[in-house]
Amino acid sequence: MSNEVINVLITGAAGQIAYSLIFNVCKGDMFGLDQRIKLHLLDIPQMVDSLKGVVMEIQDGAYPLITDIVTTADVKEAFTGVHYAILVGAMPRREGMERADLLKANAAIFKVQGKALAEHSDKNVKVLVVGNPANTNALIAQVSANGIPKENFTCLTRLDQNRAKSQIALKAGVNVKDVHNVIIWGNHSSTQYPDYRCGYINLSTGKTPISTAIKDEKWLQGEFISTVQKRGAAVIAARKLSSAASAAKAITDHMHDWVLGTAEGEYVSMGVYSDGSYGVPEGIIFSFPVKCANGKYTIVQGLQMDDFSKNLINITTEELVAEKTTALKFLNE
Repeated sequence: MSNEVINVLITGAAGQIAYSLIFNVCKGDMFGLDQRIKLHLLDIPQMVDSLKGVVMEIQDGAYPLITDIVTTADVKEAFTGVHYAILVGAMPRREGMERADLLKANAAIFKVQGKALAEHSDKNVKVLVVGNPANTNALIAQVSANGIPKENFTCLTRLDQNRAKSQIALKAGVNVKDVHNVIIWGNHSSTQYPDYRCGYINLSTGKTPISTAIKDEKWLQGEFISTVQKRGAAVIAARKLSSAASAAKAITDHMHDWVLGTAEGEYVSMGVYSDGSYGVPEGIIFSFPVKCANGKYTIVQGLQMDDFSKNLINITTEELVAEKTTALKFLNE
């Protein structure tokens, strides 16, 4: 077991996503089976008593990797010395709320948390924003965190990738572990572009492009894309609650691969600060295919773009640019 202890912050820690996520961290699914962890759990003041019950469950689980637990509603206490920050908590969209109202409310939250990262956390802290609108919330945190490298800010699109892989596996009649390199481009919203073109399936006959294994272009360019785009809403409609366990699994996957690396030849989707790749403007958090090694990610380069893909990428880019403009206006008020 590693002698070094890492400090891991989870915000919105009394919520349903965090309730699934925390125990993945405790088991070693995120950072490895020998990595010791001090948990920092942050929530709003009225939820702190609920966190006491979560702590009891962690204690009763007898997880050897957990060395200490901080539960607090104080931002400074929560962010102090943090190496990894998983920002789950955000203002949810309520009935009748305009998107601009949502962006305004979350700009205030993530401005405070960005400043806290800069002032109190480790200077190489790695940040994953989950709370929606995740891409733009991550950008607000990044802009507000002077001194923290911009490439250390990411948002979650791994849930969308996992959903896309599952839909391909179901259609092809294979196990999801045999589906590789499905990509999510753009915003974690209904404009995202789930892209099968570079993916493949491991069949008994060998590595097979998805377009060869699934000879149904109409489905691949229609129902497949719309199903993934609308999956979050479908879960809410069926369950009356948003995705929790699947979101926690995706958060775990995202951080595991970022910290411990991706397999050779494997792409994963992460919302990252755009460097201009594929014509996406710099200065937005955009989901790209990436590879990870030694705690760093690199955007996969040289993938071919057809007109169909360029159009969908333009749509999601335009949405993110508009969100950025709105959010930064609120940030400067």
